[in-house]
Amino acid sequence: MDAAQNPWRELFARWPAEMARRGMVVTSFGEQVPFSGFMLGGRLLLLERQTPNAMGGRTLIVPYENIAGLKLTEPFKPKVFQAMGFEGTLPSR
Repeated sequence: MDAAQNPWRELFARWPAEMARRGMVVTSFGEQVPFSGFMLGGRLLLLERQTPNAMGGRTLIVPYENIAGLKLTEPFKPKVFQAMGFEGTLPSR
């Protein structure tokens, strides 16, 4: 798959400005990486951790192909997700 066509790259590229650039990436090798910022690369995503991991690392660079999921820790209105390319509705809270 071409890096420009990777769904994870597209999602991060369309991240809405009103949405904090934080969450948790789940990798295909089972690691859950909380992040407080990110940068896009052609085939790689750079994640910045708020606090270092057990080895002292604050930055993780992961290929888009190794992203298995994304967890968001804050509630957002459906229009935020629509800006990311999602369609449909969510139940009201």
